[in-house]
Amino acid sequence: MLEKREAYLQNKINHEITEAKRYMGLKNKRAAMMCLKKKKTYESQIEKLSGANMTIQTQLMAIEGANVSLQTLDVMNMGARIMKDLHKNMTVDDVDRTMEDIQTQMDLAADIDQAISQPLGGVMFDEDELDAELEALEQESLDQQLLNINAPSAITDHPVSNGKVENKPHAAKVSQTQVDEEAELRALEESMAM
Repeated sequence: MLEKREAYLQNKINHEITEAKRYMGLKNKRAAMMCLKKKKTYESQIEKLSGANMTIQTQLMAIEGANVSLQTLDVMNMGARIMKDLHKNMTVDDVDRTMEDIQTQMDLAADIDQAISQPLGGVMFDEDELDAELEALEQESLDQQLLNINAPSAITDHPVSNGKVENKPHAAKVSQTQVDEEAELRALEESMAM
């Protein structure tokens, strides 16, 4: 209702502005002044309606907020009751005992796994020695890849016979080696990018 009243008053304001312009064109300053006074009266009524509308909107938001809070509180109370029912037959001591039992069984399983994994006949390997050997192999592989990168990519000296380049099986081997080296180079670049 307030919004309809505001729209009605705005139409009246627009009408008074049009009338004031018309009277000014007719050189009737007094009639134009009356139109502007009416316009001001309508504008003051619109301001009052806007204030009332804002108050109603504020109250509406407060009511909606209170309703949401009430529903939230109801759900929280229901959740508390359900948790109380669930915890009725369970205590912190029960949970602690259960967790200790689980840890004991996990430790026992780890001991069993370790006992089963021991080699028979007393053959034992030194883990540090194996790690050092593995590191040496990795370094050797890396050195080989770096040597392949620095190797010349193509052989430029071709034997010439009667003005023609001789095609020997060695050239095919070089080209295959070059392709392999390029593939290794790409694989190395991809692994270094990761």
